Amino acid sequence: MKITVVGTGYVGLSASMLLSQKYNVTALDIDPEKINMLNKGISPIKDKDIEHYLLLAKENSNFYATLDKNEAYEGADYIVLATPTDFNSETNFFNTDSLEQVAKDIAEINPNASIIIKSTVPIGFTRGIKKKYSKKDIIFCPEFIREGNALKDNLFPSRIIIGDNSKKAEKFAKILSECAHINDVEVLFTSPDEAEAIKLFSNSFLAMRVSYFNELDSFAEANNLDSKKIIKGVGLDPRIGLHYNNPSFGYGGYCLPKDTKQLIANYQDVPNDLISAIDKSNSARKDFVANSIIKKNPKTVGIYRLIMKSNSDNYRASSIIGIINRIKEEGINLIIYEPLLFKNKEYKFMDIDVIGSFQNFKESSDIIVTNRMVNDLEDCSHKVYTRDLFNSDY
Repeated sequence: MKITVVGTGYVGLSASMLLSQKYNVTALDIDPEKINMLNKGISPIKDKDIEHYLLLAKENSNFYATLDKNEAYEGADYIVLATPTDFNSETNFFNTDSLEQVAKDIAEINPNASIIIKSTVPIGFTRGIKKKYSKKDIIFCPEFIREGNALKDNLFPSRIIIGDNSKKAEKFAKILSECAHINDVEVLFTSPDEAEAIKLFSNSFLAMRVSYFNELDSFAEANNLDSKKIIKGVGLDPRIGLHYNNPSFGYGGYCLPKDTKQLIANYQDVPNDLISAIDKSNSARKDFVANSIIKKNPKTVGIYRLIMKSNSDNYRASSIIGIINRIKEEGINLIIYEPLLFKNKEYKFMDIDVIGSFQNFKESSDIIVTNRMVNDLEDCSHKVYTRDLFNSDY
């Protein structure tokens, strides 16, 4: 069986490595540099499991990457779509152009292939595209992964959601279950719309939980209370739990902000207060954090790392960027320490100097702002502003 995966970001590459354990996988991308790296066994993203499994797949000749869509689609039994669907603030919906173009190409090159949509889409998208191409075998199958742990979350899935109940859908669910490293993974078959809703509501709930503990932390800091003790006391209730409760500068990254906005857009004809409040709460948290820093009257604010999580190399839509914008508006001088930028010879970010020397960065900063505390900052902890209470990403 041949499986093709379109897109080699976190979603596509983790799916490719998962499936390449037992099947021949061809990855398609439009970036020549990525394709070249993948065919040399080098991962273009930071994920230790992906890096390991990519080398295994290369050794076993189970994985190949290409720029040629004809080569990728021809003879494929399943084609997994994992292209970006950024939120378009003008249309108030995800930009699904890349998915629609891929579906059109598949219809022309290999109309018999079953299409699996892994990209996050608006509720109703799969139903619409099935109707557009008069094709039954288009199945929405959402992913539930974390940056830096993308493959691990696929190998040890919390559940498998399949937005279809056809024989092809059952077969793909079996493929995913066989590739997982745990037995008896719960598989739920739903309609396409229900599967799309599960994805958006799941991420919006996580965003809501982040926002809840952030607002708790804002209250505690404003009233000189011990936020850590309050959170622990709340979380000891087993209905709430001591997990996913570490305060931050707001939820960010690629998924939670856009998925919450998309769900709000899907709610346009349904009365709601809670869902729309999640996005407002996230903005309020960034205001609070920025104002707390500004009140300290620093001459120079140092931003330690732009990345969202410790095991990630991605700072796309990172929450700290919102903090930077607010401080910058006050005319306060900022500097950034981000080795990923310096490594790529990017010495400016948002017109702010990127400092290569960590020692110079520490010495030049009146306040060092970091979303998560690290050992490297312990020697200047008196300068550090963070709301990290539990030394964890979550």
